[in-house]
Amino acid sequence: MASAVLDASALLVLLKGEPGTDEVAEALPGAVISAVNLAEVVGKLVDSGMPEEALRGLLEGLSLGVAPFDQGDAYAAGLLRAPTRRAGLSLGDRACLALATRLDVPAVTTDRAWKRVRSGATVRVVGR
Repeated sequence: MASAVLDASALLVLLKGEPGTDEVAEALPGAVISAVNLAEVVGKLVDSGMPEEALRGLLEGLSLGVAPFDQGDAYAAGLLRAPTRRAGLSLGDRACLALATRLDVPAVTTDRAWKRVRSGATVRVVGR
C-alpha cells in the first residue's frame, strides 16, 4: 500500500538536492508517482542534458512505485479542472491529486497553490 504520492516537483527537489529534500526523502519509502508525473520528471532530466541510461538508473534506483494513468484517473483529473483552474494547476498536477485521492494518501508537492484548492486529497507542501 502506498504511503504518499509524489508530484514531479517534489521528486525533482529530491534529485537536485534543493530545499525540501529531507522531507521528500522521508516520504519516499512506500511512495508512488503517477506515470504522468514520471514523464514530467524524465522530460526535465532530458532538458538538463542527462542521457537516457543515466536517468533510468537514477530513477529506477529510487524504488519508487509508478502508478499507471488509467481511465478512472483520467476522469478524476479532468473533473478537477474546474475547481483547480483559478490556481493554475496543470494536467500533471491534477493527475497527482487524482491518484492521491484514489489511494487516500497525501500528495507531496512544492506548489503552494495546491493548498488553495478543493481536490479531495490531503496536500503536503515541501521546500521552497
